[in-house]
Amino acid sequence: MVSCPICAKNVREANINAHIDSNCESFVVDESSSSQSDSASSYKNGNGPVSSFFQPSSVRKASATTTHSVPPSTPYRRNGSLKQQPSTPAQDDLKRKRTEPSSTTEMETDTASKRSKPNAFQRAAPLAERMRPKSLDEVCGQDLVGPHGILRSLIEQDRVPSMILWGGAGTGKTTIARVIASMVGSRFVEINSTTSGIAECKKIFAEARNELGLTGRKTILFCDEIHRFSKTQQDVLLGPVESGVVTLIAATTENPSFKVQNALLSRCRTFTLEKLTNDDIVSILTRALNNEGPSYSPSELVDNELIHYLATFSDGDARTALNLLELAMGLSNRSGMTKDTLKKSLTKTLVYDRAGDQHYDTISAFHKSIRGSDPDAALYYLGRMIQSGEDPLYIARRLIVVASEDIGLADNSMLTLAISTHSAVEKIGLPEARINLAHATVAMALSKKSTRAYRGLNNAFGALAEPGVASLPIPLHLRNAPTRLMKELGYGKEYKYNPHYKDGKVAQEYLPETLQGRRFLEDNDLGQLEDPDLLGEST
Repeated sequence: MVSCPICAKNVREANINAHIDSNCESFVVDESSSSQSDSASSYKNGNGPVSSFFQPSSVRKASATTTHSVPPSTPYRRNGSLKQQPSTPAQDDLKRKRTEPSSTTEMETDTASKRSKPNAFQRAAPLAERMRPKSLDEVCGQDLVGPHGILRSLIEQDRVPSMILWGGAGTGKTTIARVIASMVGSRFVEINSTTSGIAECKKIFAEARNELGLTGRKTILFCDEIHRFSKTQQDVLLGPVESGVVTLIAATTENPSFKVQNALLSRCRTFTLEKLTNDDIVSILTRALNNEGPSYSPSELVDNELIHYLATFSDGDARTALNLLELAMGLSNRSGMTKDTLKKSLTKTLVYDRAGDQHYDTISAFHKSIRGSDPDAALYYLGRMIQSGEDPLYIARRLIVVASEDIGLADNSMLTLAISTHSAVEKIGLPEARINLAHATVAMALSKKSTRAYRGLNNAFGALAEPGVASLPIPLHLRNAPTRLMKELGYGKEYKYNPHYKDGKVAQEYLPETLQGRRFLEDNDLGQLEDPDLLGEST
């Protein structure tokens, strides 16, 4: 006897196909009488233990497979073809009742078992993950999702557009994406550049299209660090994002204007997340200490003063601050631990990305501090770059640029100093080379400045941008004449060799005829503008 895969009623094995053909109405064995008549009927029908012994092995295997391993949805083979009979509403209702929990207690037990697994994973997760906000009200420091934020308004109206969240590390980009998905009830899929290839992306898009067509449920695709996605990977996103198959939420710490393709950028709205203030970090750490502190039983060393220290130390990165707090709570109970020792034990993390915006912003501030003759600021940015692991040769190369761009004709020796500094850094290396860099930095910051040569070149470039100027013919007397034919054509004729004349002075034109009399090099070392703020101080 077997269980019908459609109605789950008991049917004799020999009658299963006929039972299915009758829409599960005939050949049903009464459960109350089956136990009494099983023995006799089994011998009579040749299905008992003795008769089955003499059956072919293929029949015995088929019987065992049918009884124990056929899933309810497996279609049976009839007349050499697979045939799945449609079920009636009554049969569907019966199957639903059999699969539902039989009691409220069973339902509660099942729910409790499901909840226990996430809690186990949650306990194993770092403190930063456990404290991740679950709603927009818990997100700190981002007006975009505040009570009057534009992004929050779009979320509450269920009009979430494809977007790029641009902000520093630990500002809440991933958190906001997950909260959005939970608020609008969308399916949430997370991918990254290292593990998600084109084939996997296409599979995700197909699943999203099916989900939208069958259930009307949207799919939010979260791409973390989209600036690391290749051009091909970003191209794959264009079609599904434009057609609305998926709603893209991408996160990046880099400027999207440089790291995201224009075609994809035009299909998304860019939201800039602000750097978290110290007060925001203090609020996050205080909440974490109140919620998680009892499980760590931290000593009195973890107090408000340490929290403010960690907030300042994290430089606006909530994840770094929470990781440091977790480390502090774990170390605070060690014997002989003092607050000063605890602070020194914490890993120092400077916010400086050698390949990102911090890289360019810091070197720009360094250059402009030298240009502004502020040696203190220049030394600060120099120390910040060296301590953060910047390539010292990169700094030395920038000093060579400064020597000609900003000092130039005011002190020609600075270019020699800059090149010597580059050579010294190359030969010595850090840490000693930091002294050479400081020497050149201070000397250039204190030196007089002249941009005559730099401005003169820019003026020449400006002239070349004018129509026809770039193709003006070179005057014949200035042309080179290496061959006899060129000499016969007048190349180099009437050229006056300056060293043959007193003081090298001759009456001779060097510019093309159209540009004769035009000047590119100005007389002043610097410009003529006056800073109104500086004038206000003097009065």
